[in-house]
Amino acid sequence: MEFIFALSTISLLLIVLNSLTIKVIKNKPQIINETISVLIPMRNEQNNVKECLESILNQKGLNNFEIIALDDESSDKTFEVLQTFNNVKVIMGKSTPNNWIGKLWACHQLVEQSSGEYLVFIDADVRLSENAISSAIASMKGWDFISPYPKQLVSGFVQRVFQPLLQWSWLASVPLILSQKFSIKSMAVANGQFFIVKRSAYLTSGGHQAIKSEVLDDLMLARNLLEHGFKGGVAEASQIVQCKMYDTTRELFLGYQKSLYKAFGSIFGTVLAIIILFATGIIPIIVALTGSKLALLTFIIVYIGRCISSIRTGGIPNTALLHPIAIALLLFLIAYSWYGRLTNTLSWRGRGIVNG
Repeated sequence: MEFIFALSTISLLLIVLNSLTIKVIKNKPQIINETISVLIPMRNEQNNVKECLESILNQKGLNNFEIIALDDESSDKTFEVLQTFNNVKVIMGKSTPNNWIGKLWACHQLVEQSSGEYLVFIDADVRLSENAISSAIASMKGWDFISPYPKQLVSGFVQRVFQPLLQWSWLASVPLILSQKFSIKSMAVANGQFFIVKRSAYLTSGGHQAIKSEVLDDLMLARNLLEHGFKGGVAEASQIVQCKMYDTTRELFLGYQKSLYKAFGSIFGTVLAIIILFATGIIPIIVALTGSKLALLTFIIVYIGRCISSIRTGGIPNTALLHPIAIALLLFLIAYSWYGRLTNTLSWRGRGIVNG
């Protein structure tokens, strides 16, 4: 129990350190004179098109920008809704080639149609504040790319319990001030929901073509940029951008299934992660129920860390006490993801993921 207590204490210290030192993007007016290309891949997003594009069209402080949306072989009315926006360049995506993952192919095509000095990738379920893009670019200050982490909107019990783990996981495990200062690619943190990169850095590093079969495309794009000598990292952006990843529990399960098997690098890494997560997330509450004061203190430390991470990233820590349940669900989803990988049944948005 002493070792678990030590691990939990280190995680809490990391959360505090990261909360105090992470780059925070505020919704302040900025003027950006460089050319900007805002790129949005859309597949069956008819319900998201209007709000997403309106939030982009309402951007302030961008003196020269273009918006390009790609319909990625949608089977709904995405393309029809896109065509109602006269100020948006709409292109029809080509069929996904072998060894490419659909979204990465869509982003690659978008870049080919763009001309901006900065490439701004945005998912259809993202909503931006009026100064989001200008504030994010202004905050780069010597960086070649930035991943402004959105506030994650949730609905339903499962999402409220599970989704806060998304930000907690990297706040509790990666010393951002060191990983970003020394460009340590193994410690890269990124979120593809809102990702900005200088065109020159993107092209020099090979862009999405260099990672065309990676299911963790955002993380691998960041790592590839760092490997080529470019600077950048994650930023706390809950004040300027928000995203609702999933509408249903089923979508959440499928979304995490497609990529969690790759989250820890290898089978060995996955086993090690499972051991650590079980030890720090579930064992303390079980042992605490037997009367162990050290186990109870460990659980309290983890709870405090969860609260801090939620508040730092614009969330509400109202389900932090249910951390053991969240970890149990995460462990299930890791196993579920490996099952999909080993049986070659992974898919997302109606397309199989064979090479992910």
